[in-house]
Amino acid sequence: MHSTLSFSRATTVPTTNYAFHSQSPINLRFCGLRREAFGISILTRSSSGRVRLSTRGRSKRISASTGNNGTPPKSFDYDLIIIGAGVGGHGAALHAVEKGLKTAIIEGDVVGGTCVNRGCVPSKALLAVSGRMRELQSEHHMKALGLQVSAAGYDRQGVAGHANNLASKIRSNLTNSMKALGVDILTGFGTIVGPQKVKYGKVGFTDNVVTAKDIIIATGSVPFVPKGIEVDGKTVITSDHALKLEFVPDWIAIVGSGYIGLEFSDVYTALGSEVTFIEALDQLMPGFDPEISKLAQRVLINPRKIDYHTGVFATKITPARDGKPVIIELTDAKTKEHKDTLEVDAALIATGRAPFTNGLGLENINVVTQRGFVPVDERMRVIDANGNLVPHLYCIGDANGKMMLAHAASAQGISVVEQVTGRDHVLNHLSVPAACFTHPEISMVGLTEPQAREKAVKEGFEISVAKTSFKANTKALAENEGEGLAKLIYRPDNGEILGVHIFGLHAADLIHEASNAIALGTRIQDIKFAVHAHPTLSEVLDELFKSAKVLDMKTLRKMKS
Repeated sequence: MHSTLSFSRATTVPTTNYAFHSQSPINLRFCGLRREAFGISILTRSSSGRVRLSTRGRSKRISASTGNNGTPPKSFDYDLIIIGAGVGGHGAALHAVEKGLKTAIIEGDVVGGTCVNRGCVPSKALLAVSGRMRELQSEHHMKALGLQVSAAGYDRQGVAGHANNLASKIRSNLTNSMKALGVDILTGFGTIVGPQKVKYGKVGFTDNVVTAKDIIIATGSVPFVPKGIEVDGKTVITSDHALKLEFVPDWIAIVGSGYIGLEFSDVYTALGSEVTFIEALDQLMPGFDPEISKLAQRVLINPRKIDYHTGVFATKITPARDGKPVIIELTDAKTKEHKDTLEVDAALIATGRAPFTNGLGLENINVVTQRGFVPVDERMRVIDANGNLVPHLYCIGDANGKMMLAHAASAQGISVVEQVTGRDHVLNHLSVPAACFTHPEISMVGLTEPQAREKAVKEGFEISVAKTSFKANTKALAENEGEGLAKLIYRPDNGEILGVHIFGLHAADLIHEASNAIALGTRIQDIKFAVHAHPTLSEVLDELFKSAKVLDMKTLRKMKS
């Protein structure tokens, strides 16, 4: 559920496709801040154990030091304390217990964090409904299958209940799984008070102080709302409010056309709303691979009750009151001049998310956030204001801004646990997939074609692109869902997979074959021999890899000579 922004320098800002007045355009990934992919910051370890941070021509040495922020305790209450019980914290906690660590997790709100309570989980419940509605409402689709269906309808309260019940069930499952394995769940807001020390407690109650050999910050993020936008939670809402589905407006403006905006446009149009997208950049879906964006717009935007304004800021949004509608003032992104005024029934602010790091006590350990994000190295170790690694302190997930996805947070947490238990591990973020659960779905892993071409120019190699259509897949045709494309970006000289992008039926499930191949370093010439069941959608990937042309060694030697 994440979008894009842009930077002119190596800093980290809330991920959103809503550009800021003070920022020049920057091109970040819609699914998170992939700094490694863009060369925004690169950290390397020397033989001396020092860590070097390189930022576009600047370099800074970072060496581990205890600093002067208090004395670490000599004995500990826990081996590991995790601040935040979202998907990232949960994944780290379970892996820690598996590794034999005495573990506690501190949560000031509810177990499950954004993903379970206000994000991935309830949104997928709503999208499941929109998918069914869209199918039932498509007379052409039903006739093609030989089916006759009477007019489809829905109960808004029942739909909202489905989303809420699913979130409650998953939240309960997460809580029970941690309790069953012996993870202590400490209730309250966690604050770091010194090296290896954390206090927690509820407002109005005495704080408790606990110690741990290692601490992981996993506090996640909150919806980002640009200045000038007044959120009332009823007619001007964030995704947190929208997931409650308290009403379905006749006309809703969605500010931002990234993952969050696209998914909610799918839900609202299926339930009968008209949608207007407001996008600060010059095209919709700016963070996706351009070819995928073009196809997705043709299928997900143009045939539906959706119009859009691109290249504009929503500089002021006033909620509906006193019988007046929601009023949105649009300003040209380039000239900064007033362009238009919209009057709609509701507005959804889908401009990405901002890290939730206030009140963590980072000042007690000399850590300064960058646009709210906690600075970390490639091993998720926290870096202080002097460029030193803070001993025994890590930060994972949305709070560090590397990649704002729930499953990335969990993977980072598992990576940290591997490190504190003696096995060095660095997560390859370019192998982490992302998905947008529209109908049909969009998924991707690795680099987009423009990013791959930029990398190729910088490093001096050629790239090739292979594509396959869902229209050639038997299973897709059997489902009458032949609209779709799979795209592979790769190096023809060595078969390295640089990126895979899929738009089509169950794209979110199909992407993992490519993701695992990148993670394991599998080359195209090897994965071509993998066997796929017939007839399945997985054959889209089978055909994709088989269509790639990798040069053999004999040809390469000739080219070099």
